[in-house]
Amino acid sequence: MAGLRVGILAIQGDVDAHRRTLARLGVEAARVRGEKDLDGVAALILPGGESTTLSKGLARVGLYEPIRAFAAAGRPILGTCAGAVLLAREVENHPVPSLGLLDVVAARNAYGTQVDSFAAEVDPGAAHGLAGLRCVFIRAPQLRPSSPAVEVLARVDGHPVLVREGNLFAATFHPELSDDPRVHALVLRSALT
Repeated sequence: MAGLRVGILAIQGDVDAHRRTLARLGVEAARVRGEKDLDGVAALILPGGESTTLSKGLARVGLYEPIRAFAAAGRPILGTCAGAVLLAREVENHPVPSLGLLDVVAARNAYGTQVDSFAAEVDPGAAHGLAGLRCVFIRAPQLRPSSPAVEVLARVDGHPVLVREGNLFAATFHPELSDDPRVHALVLRSALT
């Protein structure tokens, strides 16, 4: 993975935590604040944060179409928490404009408010070596796949928490808030193929 350059949407959210995770994998991180920032990046991370703020920010800086083109070019995108909401084809519970790229319905704040935040281990049977992965949920969405093309990679209490459709990955949790880089590594491996 050395030599890869990965963009992190830097409108709002914990950009630095994702940057630190990428650094542990030997990968360079680049802040994405506009279309030109997508040049030369092999993958893109849409971080958690507040999906309304992120959605308005994408519109303000004109990134909706460039990110759609990035995905159409086959480059991997990882959306975490609010970033997963932005990837969704449909959004429930105070919908926000999304990119509409991933065949899932995202229910915003499905686990409750900030005080309902929690951490949990993925259910047994997680794919791609993700067994034992600890997930941090903060005002997290729930995802309902709406196409058989969406592969559920991990569940918590039976609910999909990490899904993949082609080059698109969505996590309802914050993988950057743990010391476990497996989710980021999984996405980056897809950038190498």
